[in-house]
Amino acid sequence: MTKKQRAALIQLELEKLYPEVPIPLAHTDPFTLMVAVALSAQTTDKKVNEVTPKLFKVAGTPEKMAKLEVEEIRELIKEIGLSNTKARNLKRMAELLLERHNGVVPQTYEELEALPGVGHKTASVVMSQGFGFPAFPVDTHIHRLMTQWKLTSGKNVVETERDAKTIWPENVWNKLHLQIIFYGREYSPARGKGEKDFITKMLFEK
Repeated sequence: MTKKQRAALIQLELEKLYPEVPIPLAHTDPFTLMVAVALSAQTTDKKVNEVTPKLFKVAGTPEKMAKLEVEEIRELIKEIGLSNTKARNLKRMAELLLERHNGVVPQTYEELEALPGVGHKTASVVMSQGFGFPAFPVDTHIHRLMTQWKLTSGKNVVETERDAKTIWPENVWNKLHLQIIFYGREYSPARGKGEKDFITKMLFEK
């Protein structure tokens, strides 16, 4: 089976499993999405979704977030890993949105990635899920599964993202990256033994 055939089969199976894919992080607009994604680094989406309602109630806009002290933000997100660093980043992110962008989340990678706590993956999620631009954010699930499925020899997420964008057409990126994440969580968790990972078995078992 060629790489192209494997990619087509994977897409077909994922579409059967996940015809609809909700965005895993609860949010109401691009700002709350960006905050939620920034908080999700080294933390589960479930934990982020437990913490953000309380945070967004008092700091759901850049104006409100910027007015809080770092310690107040940290107290609201203390259950999340790296809360000290993330609290500092959120306050400065909000301040810069007000200073540079009139409080509006920008719609370019360059401007997004210039904000504290916003790396390329976070920017990609905001671009795809917040604004609908074609993007293929690569997390650990996608990197691991694409390597497992021999669709990339990428040594890092940057190379894996490039390969994903080459293999699949642009019009499926926004949905497909979420389908792979859902599949990884349900059928092929990093700490599991892969017994449920039927796609890998289908691709490589004789």
